[in-house]
Amino acid sequence: MPWVWSALAAAAIGLGLLASTRTRDRRLHPKDGFLVVTGAWLFASLLGALPWVFAGILAPVDALFETVSGFTTTGSTVIPDITVVPRAFVLWRAFTQWLGGMGIILFTIAVLPLLGIGGMQLFKAEVPGPAEEKLQPRLSNTARTLWGIYVGLTTAEWIGLMVLGMSGFDALCHSFTTLATGGFSTRNQSIGEFASPAIEWWITVFMVAAGINFLLHFRLLQGRFRDVARDVELRWFSAIVALAAALMTATIWKPGVAFADALRTACFQTASIISTTGFVTTDFERWSSFGQLLLLLLMLVGGMSGSTGGGPKSLRLVLAVRSLRTVVHRAIHPRAVVLVKYHDHVVDDHTIAGVWGFLFTYAGIALATTAAVALSGYDLLTAVSAALTTLGNVGPGIGEVGAYDNFAHFPGSVKIVLSFAMLIGRLELFTVLALLSRRFWRN
Repeated sequence: MPWVWSALAAAAIGLGLLASTRTRDRRLHPKDGFLVVTGAWLFASLLGALPWVFAGILAPVDALFETVSGFTTTGSTVIPDITVVPRAFVLWRAFTQWLGGMGIILFTIAVLPLLGIGGMQLFKAEVPGPAEEKLQPRLSNTARTLWGIYVGLTTAEWIGLMVLGMSGFDALCHSFTTLATGGFSTRNQSIGEFASPAIEWWITVFMVAAGINFLLHFRLLQGRFRDVARDVELRWFSAIVALAAALMTATIWKPGVAFADALRTACFQTASIISTTGFVTTDFERWSSFGQLLLLLLMLVGGMSGSTGGGPKSLRLVLAVRSLRTVVHRAIHPRAVVLVKYHDHVVDDHTIAGVWGFLFTYAGIALATTAAVALSGYDLLTAVSAALTTLGNVGPGIGEVGAYDNFAHFPGSVKIVLSFAMLIGRLELFTVLALLSRRFWRN
């Protein structure tokens, strides 16, 4: 019955909106994109929370937090013991992440560049419309292609996990949440509870794949290996993953710890955090301060643009570093003409300004979220970590939101703040912030 009542409520709201918004002009203008995208994620979260409430499993605020965490593919949870939750709800929780993962791919690739915000205009060459290069000639074809890749990778992981010893149900749920870089698990101690090196390596591969731009997956299917190898953002992303994994291996490899185990754990956690999946195989709060710092820094990188990963995105990191290098060069050689380039194309000042505007806003929201958590009596490490992990859609953090902790202990007001952080982080900040501006609502 919780599902029946939820379906009826969704139908009533949907039909009500449909009846109240009839108009002859059915076209969507760029300004409408902000409202449609934000409204879609908000309504999905509100309606998706209803089964939890109708079943009496979670209170309304907790249900909203869990569902926002699902659709935004964050993975932070308020459920202390997932093993006592009915399997239908465990599956629903994983399925919300899978749907949200595909949704964010289409949003990033097809919608965000057309809005021209956050420095993502470079993607205009990748999306349907008046552009130099197109994935497919129509958005509908693009969606079908991306869905095919997404479903194919999910199926491959599902089959592989069953072969490696997972039950069909566990394998399906973890496949849903891996490709979405969500991190919801069917076990309280996540992937580590399966105690299988083979499973950990298999999931590591798909976490990295999910953190890569899905357009590159399409090019691989086309046999355009040279184009993929020459992708600048992929090179940066790969270098960061390799460096972080090496440093993390050196950090946790100690006497009594086998090198193979240290390497596997380091690779898994590096892939998990930088892709913002959030699976864990160990309690990394027992690591050294340097190891924990590495995890926090990886949260500030995130996955590639056009992936299901969250965070600021490595594309912005590339452009920010290159623009800083240009500033330094101009300071040394004032008369020199130095331009920021990406894939041999000059990046205009408007795009660079968008990148820095995004990063500055990201830092400001993270600081405000940290303050909100700290004002509730939590220590600074917990407050900073909770802010970064929700805004970056990572899932676990450090402190009282560590690898094997949860968010149930936060008061309702903090859960609402963190839910907003998850939503605004998932929708690239300006999509939501635009709705809070008075200028947006003026004709």
